[in-house]
Amino acid sequence: MTTPQRTDVLVVGAGPAGSAAAAWAARLGADVVLTDAAVFPRDKTCGDGLTPRAIGELGRLGLTDWVRAHTVNQGLRAHGFGQTLHLPWPGGTLPDWGSAIARTELDDYLRTTAIKAGATGIDGARAVDVRMDGGRVAAVVFARGGSGGSQARTSTTRTSDVFEIECGRLVVADGVRSPLGKILGREWHRDTVYGVAGRCYVSSTMADDPWISSHLELRGQQGEILSGYGWLFPLGSAAGGMNLGVGTLATAKRPADVAIRPLMSFYAEQRREEFGLGDDLRMPTSALLPMGGAVSNVAGPNWALIGDAAACVNPLNGEGIDYGLETGRMVAELMTEQPRSDLGIVWPAMLREHYGESFSIARRLAGLVTVPRLLPTLGPVGMRSDLLMTLALRWMGNLVTDEDRDRSARVWRWAGRRSLARDARPPFS
Repeated sequence: MTTPQRTDVLVVGAGPAGSAAAAWAARLGADVVLTDAAVFPRDKTCGDGLTPRAIGELGRLGLTDWVRAHTVNQGLRAHGFGQTLHLPWPGGTLPDWGSAIARTELDDYLRTTAIKAGATGIDGARAVDVRMDGGRVAAVVFARGGSGGSQARTSTTRTSDVFEIECGRLVVADGVRSPLGKILGREWHRDTVYGVAGRCYVSSTMADDPWISSHLELRGQQGEILSGYGWLFPLGSAAGGMNLGVGTLATAKRPADVAIRPLMSFYAEQRREEFGLGDDLRMPTSALLPMGGAVSNVAGPNWALIGDAAACVNPLNGEGIDYGLETGRMVAELMTEQPRSDLGIVWPAMLREHYGESFSIARRLAGLVTVPRLLPTLGPVGMRSDLLMTLALRWMGNLVTDEDRDRSARVWRWAGRRSLARDARPPFS
C-alpha cells in the first residue's frame, strides 16, 4: 500500500489512546493515518486490567460483546495486614463489571477497529523528527527499520527508509517515554509520585477466577513493607493463566530502591500455592510510569499529547487504559468540534478540567504512601473496615464520574479542589 503523503489527522502510537483517537476521528469524518513503531501484534508492559471506566469507553466504541467474550470479573479481592476483603465494582453511572485482556490482543484489536473505521494503518515506522512551520507541526519524519531514536538517519537506517507525512493535526500517543513528545518539548517532572512496575504471565488453576486480586501489603525479601502492591489478574483459561505483577511508588525525594524482576519472582513464590501458580514466569517486563499529569508542554497549536504520553495514569493504581481511551475520544471530538482552535491553549485546559482535581488529590495521597512507616501504621486500620476499603476502591479505581452526585463523589471532588489549590505545579503544567 502506498504511504500517504498528507492527512488531516496524523496519530503516532497505536495503543489504546492512539487507536481510540484514530477510530473516533475517522468516524467523525476526518482523513486519518495511524502509525506505530512496532509491527502488530506486539506486546506492551501492562497489568492488562480493564476497570469499569475502561469497559465504559470500550462500550462507546461498540466493543462490549467482544470484551465479554473474554473474561469478566465482578470486583477486587484485596489482601493485606491479616485481612481479605471482597469489594464488588460499585456500578452507578459506570458498568458494574471489569475484565482483563492481554495487551498483545487488546491493542491489535483496537488498531483493527480504527482501520475498519477508515484510518490508514502504518506499522514498523518510528517517528524520529518533525518539520515545523512556525509553531505548528507541518510534517512528521519517519524511519523504517534501524534503531530510530531522535535522528532521522542512523547508521542502520538508509535514506530511502526515511519518509515524512504532512498533517493538519498531530496526535502524539507514543507511550510513557514519548520520544516524539520529547522532540516537541514534553518534560516529565518527578517531584510528584511516579510508578516503577513489572509484570509477567503465569499459568494458574484460578485463571477463571471472577475476582482480580491485589495484595496491598507488598513485602520485600527482607520482610520490609514496600510502598506499592502486587496483583494477580485472571485472563481466563483460554488465555492460559494470569497477569502477575508488582508496582512500587516513588518520588524524586524518595526514589524506589528495589529490583523489580526479583521482587516479581519473590511475590509469585509467596502466592504460588494459594493461586495454583505454575513455575514459569513468562515474558517479564518492567517500566517507569509518569503519573497524574506530571508533564508539561502537552500541546502546541496543532498537536496534542494523549494517554500515557501526557502522564494520564492513575497514581493510586497505575491504571492508564481508561484514560488513554478517554483522551483519544476527547481529542478527536475537540478537533472536529473546534477545527480552528489552538490546541496549545485548549487541550491542557481540557485535561485540567477533566482530570486536574482527581489527579492532584490522587498523587498527593499516593505520595504519602512513600513516607516510611506510614503504610504499616494506616494499612491495618483501613483493611479492618469494609466501608473505608469500598470508598478506597471507588476513589483509587477512578470510578467517580462527573455525573455522580452521591456523598462519596462529592467528598472526592471537594478534596480534589482543595488539593489542586495547594499544588505548586498543577497537573499538565
